[in-house]
Amino acid sequence: MNLLALNPIAFNIGSLEIHWYGIIIALGALVGVIMAMREATRRGVNSDNILDLVLIGVPVGLICARIYYVVFELPFYIANPGEIIKIWHGGIAIYGGLIGGFIVLVVLCLRRKISIWLMLDIAAPSVMLGQIVGRWGNFMNQEAFGAKTSLDFLQSLHLPHFIVEQMFINGAYRQPTFLYESAANVIGLILILVFRHRKHFYKLGEVALSYLVWYPVVRFFVEGMRTDSLYIMPGVRVSQILSLILLIFAIGALIYRRKKMDLPWYTDLTEQNNGLNKN
Repeated sequence: MNLLALNPIAFNIGSLEIHWYGIIIALGALVGVIMAMREATRRGVNSDNILDLVLIGVPVGLICARIYYVVFELPFYIANPGEIIKIWHGGIAIYGGLIGGFIVLVVLCLRRKISIWLMLDIAAPSVMLGQIVGRWGNFMNQEAFGAKTSLDFLQSLHLPHFIVEQMFINGAYRQPTFLYESAANVIGLILILVFRHRKHFYKLGEVALSYLVWYPVVRFFVEGMRTDSLYIMPGVRVSQILSLILLIFAIGALIYRRKKMDLPWYTDLTEQNNGLNKN
């Protein structure tokens, strides 16, 4: 046991334990919602639609994220059914959450006659921000880590002392794969935000597709370093397969839409001229 590890419990309210994991996830969601609401207003979409998307999408996404994880760890949860609802012990699969959130977004857009691609463009950077922040919840829980490494290696990365000590897990120092993913997505988010507001750079849907290029590449390589992956079969990681599928889809969609479809520029979608149906 590492006595220097951070306490995953932030505070108690009576017998109720409030975990850092939940606080960090909620913080990431809050900041992401604010960012999406501002961008929605900028692009002529009523920001109330973002609130509705979050109010429905977050619980559905959490449920789908948990179901995704439980399905690929089914023998354990069959033997320990009481653990299924204990998400504070970890076990939230990002890809499962993305699937759930996407379904809610599509249904909402179809019912309210909002462009699905426009809403995806608005939401994608906020989702990425949520992932950046959310990985620090994994850090607090000492999960999503990599193979054994040395103290010297971690110190050579010039990491703060509290990160180095938190990476001492199960009697050995571990690769901080949560940090690699979070840091790489910070770079991706900055690039997307910068180019998103550059006139005539992105067309409709390409902000979301850029996210679907960047994140799967990052996740594919980071997943290969992790020791707690979900597997389809021995040696075949679920997240790596899904990352490849999403990457191929995103690149194909970018090429096809540019060559075959007459799409508006993302920066031209304003309150005055965003009269879009489902493109």
